[in-house]
Amino acid sequence: MNGDPHLYQILDELNIPFEYNEHPPVATIEEAKKYWKGIEATHCKNLFFRNHKGDRHYLVILEHSRAVLIHDLEMRLKQGKLSFASDQRMFKYLGLTPGSVSPFGLINDREKQVHLFIDEKLKGAKKLSFHPCINTASLVISFPDFEKFLVWTGNTCEYIKLYD
Repeated sequence: MNGDPHLYQILDELNIPFEYNEHPPVATIEEAKKYWKGIEATHCKNLFFRNHKGDRHYLVILEHSRAVLIHDLEMRLKQGKLSFASDQRMFKYLGLTPGSVSPFGLINDREKQVHLFIDEKLKGAKKLSFHPCINTASLVISFPDFEKFLVWTGNTCEYIKLYD
């Protein structure tokens, strides 16, 4: 299976079942859509930001079709000026490369430096789809199991109304 073997070990230890879907490398939502046929899940957009000072990092998770306006996001998150984190920061804090951003990368955030903001609309999803730390596969897990995984990570997290 493609992805981080440590992730699969953690999911097994947490008794989190998943559906595995392998596909060619996809770096964007538009590319990924080609391979979603038959996958019953809410597909997510995962964005990695840093604050203006570069001393705080955020993973924002929302439904894939939602547009993101940085200025609006700054107002809703109340974390000051935001910018996309560099590839180097992404690798340092999540162990991920561009195109593979996923909450599963939190397994690499041993110092719990990344805070999650999750669109509250995802609470209505039965299943969610994320990359297993590489963009050549997608895993589908239930929403309750996603929350179980987040508790295991120990990262701070909050649901927020991102869009109406």
